[in-house]
Amino acid sequence: MSRPNKALSALGLAMRAGKLAIGEEGVLQAIRSGQARLVVMAEDASDNTRKKFSDKCRHYHVELAECFDRYELGGAIGKEARVLVAVLDEGLARLIRPHLGKSAEVEPIE
Repeated sequence: MSRPNKALSALGLAMRAGKLAIGEEGVLQAIRSGQARLVVMAEDASDNTRKKFSDKCRHYHVELAECFDRYELGGAIGKEARVLVAVLDEGLARLIRPHLGKSAEVEPIE
């Protein structure tokens, strides 16, 4: 990635603020408990993980974004490779959402 990504920076901020669930179990618990506001899954997640979490997020009505690779995601939060993170704060989720798309000019239509 040639330039710093605002979504990755904001994920680092969320981590420092203690508003991030990480890893498969942590993210699953956050989704089930209703705490997850946004789940970010690495594009290089396994097919099994991709299906499991897209199904869970759909069932619990949690937005799921697939972007970055496991090393970018891990690096953003000061960890080794990470495939899944869940943002637990709506304000931080709102800060991150606009920067998740492939193109910064395109806003998701809800």
